[in-house]
Amino acid sequence: MSQPIIYQNYINGVFESSQQHLEVFNPSNQRLVSQVPASTAADVERALDAARAAQKGWAAKPAVERGAFLHRLANKLRDNVAHLARTITEEQGKVLGLAEVEVNFTADYLDYMAEWGRRIEGEIIQSDRPKENIFLFRKPLGVVAGILPWNFPFFLIARKMAPALITGNTIVIKPSEETPNNCFEFARLLNEIGLPKGVFNVVSGTGAETGNALTASQQVDMISFTGSVETGSRIMANAASNITKLNLELGGKAPSIVLDDADLELAVNAIRSSRIINTGQVCNCAERVYVQRGVADEFIARIANAMEATRYGDPLVDRDVEMGPMINRAGLDKVAAMVETARRNGAELITGGSIADLGKGFHYQPTVLTSCRQDMEIMRKEIFGPVLPIQIIDSLDEAITLANDCEYGLTSSIYTRNLGHAMQACRELDFGETYINRENFEAMQGFHAGVRKSGIGGADGKHGLYEYTHSHVVYLEG
Repeated sequence: MSQPIIYQNYINGVFESSQQHLEVFNPSNQRLVSQVPASTAADVERALDAARAAQKGWAAKPAVERGAFLHRLANKLRDNVAHLARTITEEQGKVLGLAEVEVNFTADYLDYMAEWGRRIEGEIIQSDRPKENIFLFRKPLGVVAGILPWNFPFFLIARKMAPALITGNTIVIKPSEETPNNCFEFARLLNEIGLPKGVFNVVSGTGAETGNALTASQQVDMISFTGSVETGSRIMANAASNITKLNLELGGKAPSIVLDDADLELAVNAIRSSRIINTGQVCNCAERVYVQRGVADEFIARIANAMEATRYGDPLVDRDVEMGPMINRAGLDKVAAMVETARRNGAELITGGSIADLGKGFHYQPTVLTSCRQDMEIMRKEIFGPVLPIQIIDSLDEAITLANDCEYGLTSSIYTRNLGHAMQACRELDFGETYINRENFEAMQGFHAGVRKSGIGGADGKHGLYEYTHSHVVYLEG
């Protein structure tokens, strides 16, 4: 057995050793993969000091020059896709093909955000006075704290750092303690492109210590966090005393509506893809289905067959699997408990429904449940696993009412051949995103944002870019 890799924090352009470490395990086989720093509050403050010291000089560079560093980094990532993808799969469990997509998409995202260097715009506003001009400038916030999730850990580095850096901010990243390795590999490649010291920093550790120190610091001008509602609430509490700007993506319970006039083959393929991707551990996954009665039996039979046919296992042993393990034992046990609770409350198990016996690792069978009701936990709380609960409905109006009856509001979808039904869904679904006749996956030029407990603010595109700026209005008379 190979020895675990020892990683170091990246602060002010230097990799630093640490006195205390956390251990990272492969969720497919529970083998020790690495040791990473358990950063203290002092480590965090040094990283923030470095980011603060570098920020004015970085902001003084023309945005197109800042973008050039992102382009260089994107090329570095493309030259190392195989290594980076294996690193992600080893610590997180997603299939290698998806890990490769994540690396390439991250490189494309860096290039996309770099191109905003010539597109960041202010405004000239009409004045009521004859000799006055009113200008609105967009300026960097200062120092950003980026706190990452474990489900798409590599892409989320870029989703937070690229808009921050192109707009003139500096950043301190805290990766998830479940999946920090890929972030340190990212930092290793970034260290080779000549980025000024202090512009990008990485400190790993627990949320209780490292995350708490980062989000409570007076040196942070914006916190960008992706993760659970519970952690987001704690971050909000920490930020309150300093009135720190927040950008939070906190999960979802995405409804998929399948109407009588839907293309069922398309709906089954898209919903299955949206449910098993990353083993169902995606906040914009299809988390619940409302199928109209006229096609319910056929849809349920088809989706059950499709889910049952899913190949799963250790992605580093079998490249052909479509689904890997859950991230850890807690996640696996949570999914198993939700399925059992649903069955006790009257849900009918069509396929799956058990922890998979593959020797080691945290594997759960692809699962379909029917006879679900809106009052069931499995229709209201985020599952974050390969389980699809289905409820039969009689009309689009009923489906929309049930879909909106939720504490989350990130993504939603509808399958229909009727343009009127599609447009009604656009008008009446109360979610940040709606996908019509396609799988749940956003575009980098869109705006990935939710309502209610799904978060505050958003990411991607022009609107996500401007989250990392503040306005400065100047009144010039003369």
